[in-house]
Amino acid sequence: MPGRPGAGDDGGVECSDVRTAVSARLDGEELPPGVPGAVLVAHLAGCGGCRDWQERARRLKALAAVLDLG
Repeated sequence: MPGRPGAGDDGGVECSDVRTAVSARLDGEELPPGVPGAVLVAHLAGCGGCRDWQERARRLKALAAVLDLG
């Protein structure tokens, strides 16, 4: 999914970069360069696709923990 230039204050960041940042945050890692926390939050506020992806990633992580997969 392409980024959304001009979509508010998310800096026109690409969805793929946001999803990488979400994954890093869920794993307790540092956010990647170019996607500071404020940009991540702004993008998620305006992008339903990335919000859905974040929710699916959270559920997968929780399921993996229950099944002791990591």
